[in-house]
Amino acid sequence: MKSDQPTTYATFYSAENFQPEESMGYLMRQILSAVAQQVERQLAHADLTNAQWVPLLKLYTKQASTVAELARACHLDTGAMTRLLDRLEAKGLCQRVRSEEDRRVVNIVLTAAGTQAAAAIPGLLSSVQNAHLEGFTPEEFTTLKSFLRRILNNTQATSTDTPGDCDAV
Repeated sequence: MKSDQPTTYATFYSAENFQPEESMGYLMRQILSAVAQQVERQLAHADLTNAQWVPLLKLYTKQASTVAELARACHLDTGAMTRLLDRLEAKGLCQRVRSEEDRRVVNIVLTAAGTQAAAAIPGLLSSVQNAHLEGFTPEEFTTLKSFLRRILNNTQATSTDTPGDCDAV
């Protein structure tokens, strides 16, 4: 049942005291940027960029298997996904295979090298994220995740856009 009452929001910020460098969005962006840079440094030996490892991981974890699914999962248009797949294919990490059932569908298959590269990503992500959580207790980590989930739920409730998961680690 929907209430006729207008939605009220918390007033942690105001125009009079707003400092961008103290805003939730700024702090989250700084964290995401630092984590992404560390992941990219860790993957430099594999010649993978941030933009490239995410689709590899999605293919590896079976979250997507076609060009269209991968583009949706990464919040990219199909043209951008095609260019990204061109680079991954040139590196020998995946290949596009036309579906035998529906010739319009193009499946993406990891090569042996792509599977090997993707298999290393979860461990690397765990290591980088654990380093950024240094000093947190298990209870603090659980609380942090619950706060972040609440913010995400608020974001999804107030937006028609769903947040991208390809640009976040």
